[in-house]
Amino acid sequence: MELTHFNEQGRARMVDVSEKEVTSRTAAARSRVQMAPETLTAIKAGRISKGDVLAVAQVAGIMAAKQTSAWIPMCHPLPLTGVDISFSDNSKDELYIEATVKTTGKTGVEMEALTAVSAAALTVYDMCKALQKDMIIGPTLLVSKSGGKNGDYALEEE
Repeated sequence: MELTHFNEQGRARMVDVSEKEVTSRTAAARSRVQMAPETLTAIKAGRISKGDVLAVAQVAGIMAAKQTSAWIPMCHPLPLTGVDISFSDNSKDELYIEATVKTTGKTGVEMEALTAVSAAALTVYDMCKALQKDMIIGPTLLVSKSGGKNGDYALEEE
């Protein structure tokens, strides 16, 4: 498989997508924040002094998805048609974050989905760090993608 973000001189470039077809594209990514049970309980009970952690993290994830090309140098700015962030937990010590991002365009939204869950996880950390500094973020991974010339992808769950 050939890497496409390098020119003939081996230098970084933004891939030219002008000849690609416009298709419907979707990507989903997931991350996890591992924390003490007391921290997860405080988040779920709304007892974090900075406010509603999940509401703020949700907005942060959406904002980050929309700004991915400002963060990742070779990403194309994309007109996103949808961003959805959802949360779940294991009722003990792990918060799960999932983002689904959609567009109709010439390039995919995998990076936007990954950026969304990363920003949401970092926001959870920021809002809860006074309560706990040793939270662990990750793994962060692509769960699925559809559309484009490379076809669909789905993570094989263990």
